Amino acid sequence: MVRSSSPAIERTWGARLWDFCDQRLGLAELVELARHKLVPQHPHAVWYYLGGISLFFFLVQIVTGILLLVYFRPGPEAYDSVRRITYDTEFGWLIRSAHSWSANLMVLAVFVHMFSVALMKAYRRPREFGWWTGLALLGLTMVFGFSGYLLPMDELAYFATKVGLEIPASIPIVGPWIADLARGGPTVDENTIQRFFTLHVVILPALFVLVLAVHLYLVQRHGNAAPPSEEAKPAADRQYVPFFPDFLLSDLTVWLVTLNLLGFLVCLVPWQLGTQADPVSAAPAGIHPEWYFMAQFQLLKVLGAWMPGTAGELVGILMVTGGGLVFALLPLLDHSEENRRLARLGTCVTVVLLVVLVVLTVWGYLAL
Repeated sequence: MVRSSSPAIERTWGARLWDFCDQRLGLAELVELARHKLVPQHPHAVWYYLGGISLFFFLVQIVTGILLLVYFRPGPEAYDSVRRITYDTEFGWLIRSAHSWSANLMVLAVFVHMFSVALMKAYRRPREFGWWTGLALLGLTMVFGFSGYLLPMDELAYFATKVGLEIPASIPIVGPWIADLARGGPTVDENTIQRFFTLHVVILPALFVLVLAVHLYLVQRHGNAAPPSEEAKPAADRQYVPFFPDFLLSDLTVWLVTLNLLGFLVCLVPWQLGTQADPVSAAPAGIHPEWYFMAQFQLLKVLGAWMPGTAGELVGILMVTGGGLVFALLPLLDHSEENRRLARLGTCVTVVLLVVLVVLTVWGYLAL
């Protein structure tokens, strides 16, 4: 008798807990939405997983970042604290390597995700705001990487940040003010680390979570977009799978594979710490930014060699800004499914920007 009554009591308490949460959070509506949401199936559906992979790396960033905060000391002790994390703290090297590798892989995943969205024309009506919030997340991800790059205060990070902050200084009128605001003074020093630390662990996470929430809401509201070749098919010929549980289980499987890949990289190629930066010494040869800024860096370097003074850097900044604006305005340039000329224009813009980024990045590394 006792054994038979326990499950009934458990079910009663479970039902009460569900009712309590459902009345306040609307869980039943979310479950119903997940059951009825359909994901298009076609030869390009594999690109849908990139959004989930990007989210996975962001979650890894949060967990490992919180663990690193326990030991990291911004300011004059920055390098020593990172050295202790890497070499003295138990499993510190593992956490730091996971944080650094996941940061780079997150940038790569977001980059590929945005270009796959562009090639599938998923920025068209009514998904314009989903496209713009995605670009905002890409920009925030890159600023995340730039602000975190300096924090170890090793030689490569220090001089790469110093060179990077000299680029906006070439902008007429407001450039020097922007550079001084970012540095916290005329040079990169402990004040810069404090500002970058605050930006990295307070301001950027808050902005990222806010924009991410809006982006995920828009994705859920409008669903996954199919490429134009699939949209042109009759409705009876299109294939779909339920989001719950089919696509969700596939997405979680991809997360598991991604976690294993990250684990292999962390263990086989642990993230290294360079020598401590010496601000009064000359910059060593081969200083360069992280790979996701290499294209811009190489463009500015080439134009600076071709044009006198700061004209090359200014032209380069205008070209980078113009390319970014054209990419952001794709929903307005290619807004009609019926206009094939605009569709080809949108594809050409995407392919040209992608090729230019890849060529400049490879060129930059070959020129080191």
